[in-house]
Amino acid sequence: MTILQPAAADRIRAVAQFVEPLEPEDLAQATVHLNRLTKPIGSLGQLESIAAQVIAIRRGKLEVPLRKAVYVFAADHGVAHAGVSAYPPEVTAQMVLNFINGGAAINVLARQHGAELTVVDAGVDAEFAESAGLRAMKVRRGSRNFLEEPAMTDPEMSAALAIGISLAEEAHRRGVHLVAAGEMGIGNTTSASAITAMLTQRDAGEVTGKGAGLDDAGRNRKLNVIRRALRKHFPTGQSMDPLEVLCRVGGLEIAAMTGFVLAAASHRQIVVCDGFISTAAAAISCALAPHVKEYLIAGHYSEEPGHRILLRHIGIVPLLRLNMRLGEGTGAVLAIPIIESALRLYYEMATFASAGVSGASA
Repeated sequence: MTILQPAAADRIRAVAQFVEPLEPEDLAQATVHLNRLTKPIGSLGQLESIAAQVIAIRRGKLEVPLRKAVYVFAADHGVAHAGVSAYPPEVTAQMVLNFINGGAAINVLARQHGAELTVVDAGVDAEFAESAGLRAMKVRRGSRNFLEEPAMTDPEMSAALAIGISLAEEAHRRGVHLVAAGEMGIGNTTSASAITAMLTQRDAGEVTGKGAGLDDAGRNRKLNVIRRALRKHFPTGQSMDPLEVLCRVGGLEIAAMTGFVLAAASHRQIVVCDGFISTAAAAISCALAPHVKEYLIAGHYSEEPGHRILLRHIGIVPLLRLNMRLGEGTGAVLAIPIIESALRLYYEMATFASAGVSGASA
């Protein structure tokens, strides 16, 4: 029996219908320009495809450097109390304070690369003092333990989706060109693994890794929790509506990122995914609106096995491979200077004609 009410499905699908495909003419024009630059055709590799994609997303209306913003969505997970993480649940709130105080990896990288950083409390099991660096948008103090019941009710999921939608719309109004989504939440690789197993119809063992430092015994315990939860919520083992999957085994920050990615794509923003958890949200978004894929750039390959499976499922190729598994949006922000470099080359390189250089004879 479905637990979803029309509210969440109707709201998110209303946003999804505004995600337009990229225009083939824009991609073709960008490719023609790239082929006229003083280089052998295709010699800049993935930089050329990134430049063409970004030009097509923005229909040529953008500036370099880009105006960019990274959002770190934070929430606790009830399933964390089932022993699925090497760290205790209270680390989520402690890390949010670290973000606010500017001491985390994402703070360093956002400062270095000129990305506005916003920390979003979508469902942390703690209360925080008002801070300029924190958006207090808490739905509830953590999701429910999905070993026992659905992670969220329909109104809770709807509220979390609305967080992401509103933040993407706000970024659009402020003229942000590029957005990156990161996260913080002890236990969230467990949710992402369960989501990935259902979306891709792969065995849970293929998509479940060690998360934030589990040993082999801890990983086996985590895998057992995921398999028990999937049998409980999806007894036939068949894929269900993506929102149903999100509601049953997702998390509040994953739901918020889902709404964020969908709404950002609907406003023709460049969307850079980070690692496993943010890509799980992006995969749900793509299941709801397939053209979202055309607005996505994958920042990096995570060490989590499920991330690589999700990337292949969506059909996007990451820019970096640095053996990272931190989250927070770090891999996404590290990819930003590569994206901006691709655009600099597009706009600033001479063409064969302008430089007086002879082109290839055959």
